[in-house]
Amino acid sequence: MVELAGDSSRDGRWALIRLAVEGERIVSAEADGLERPLEGLTLLEAAAVGGDELAVDALANALGPIFTAAPEPGRVAVAMSGGVDSAVALLRAGPGAIGVTLRLWLDPRGPDAERACCSPEAVLAARATCHALGLPHVTLDLREEFRRAVVGPFIRGYAAGETPNPCIRCNGSFRFAELVDFAARAGAERLATGHYARIVRHRGRLLLARGADAAKDQSYMLGRLDPRLLERIWFPLGEQTKEETRAEAARAGLAAAGRSESQEACFLAGGDYRDFLQRHGLEAADGPVVDEDGSEIGRHDGFWRFTPGQRRGLGVAAGEPLYALRADPSTNTVVAGRREALATTEVEARGRLYVPVSRVDAKLRYRSPALPAEAIETESGFRLLLDEPAYGVAPGQAAVLYEHDVVVGAGTIGLPDPRETSQAVAAFEERGR
Repeated sequence: MVELAGDSSRDGRWALIRLAVEGERIVSAEADGLERPLEGLTLLEAAAVGGDELAVDALANALGPIFTAAPEPGRVAVAMSGGVDSAVALLRAGPGAIGVTLRLWLDPRGPDAERACCSPEAVLAARATCHALGLPHVTLDLREEFRRAVVGPFIRGYAAGETPNPCIRCNGSFRFAELVDFAARAGAERLATGHYARIVRHRGRLLLARGADAAKDQSYMLGRLDPRLLERIWFPLGEQTKEETRAEAARAGLAAAGRSESQEACFLAGGDYRDFLQRHGLEAADGPVVDEDGSEIGRHDGFWRFTPGQRRGLGVAAGEPLYALRADPSTNTVVAGRREALATTEVEARGRLYVPVSRVDAKLRYRSPALPAEAIETESGFRLLLDEPAYGVAPGQAAVLYEHDVVVGAGTIGLPDPRETSQAVAAFEERGR
């Protein structure tokens, strides 16, 4: 028998739940504020119990670490964000579904912390959707794991002069692994999410593909998702548009039908990433902006504030538009130049090809169109030889490769040859002596 407790507090109020659990069943409980007694219930049944919001949250905090359920044919675990997409995915999963929300981050100093897709408010909204349909909901507190796996590398990436994409790291190597593992513990046959993407069989294996709604397609953000997990995953919204999803939610009377979109980078909660980085340890240190010859042409207050292709904030007076080309963290130097200096036709990426391919369409930023390229497999990933120049390719961003609409490879764009930056810095230092 295992004894455990969960608590929750809000606005000066506090709730505490104590449980004694044997196997999958609660044998005794100290729990006020719930709509029914917990004794004799399975953990799955307890996860569907409603009541006072604070008491239900305390119960969820107690259940999360130990939750397990016997396998049930047809059961689907649904990743719930509190938004309309996951709410409709829950509807599609049927009466035996179980909702799960990951509690990943809370930055009280953020400008709009309650808007984050993994905030306490989002958890409450997701749970309310499940309970309104009479379905169980489980909350997994993975804040420390998320900090180590996603937020830490995000900060370190900028400190190293990269422009990391935390959403791809989260979805590709953290979130889905945790969710698929939970689905197995919950006795579910597969995991459903509200992403706008599809799973297809291509070149002999299951692979990710673009969603039918081009405006909402999320295959780029999911590009690093391990294809081996796809047999356990279902994207029920992949064949429809966002408008159709909202209409379906409205017809079902779901409160989420009119809810606003969650943030792309959930832990930024609507704020500027530069403010976040400064709050979490990167210093606003004065440094030089140099041209490609190493001559100082301006000053900046932190190299990590600039990404390749950026114009805003350079503070350089010149007769023509200048762009950030790259940064050297070791000297806090930003190199600026004309737009044509941003052009490249060769990109190295750390990652892998999911199937043997030679010709691909390479998407190098979330909001940039894919470019035709030759893909060459390397020891650490792949090299892209682009048919036309790409501008502002940023180390740390993701390169996601498509064959038609199917994702056939993905990787993280590597840093440029450091010798180029070193030459510029050496010239600058020589002039300063």
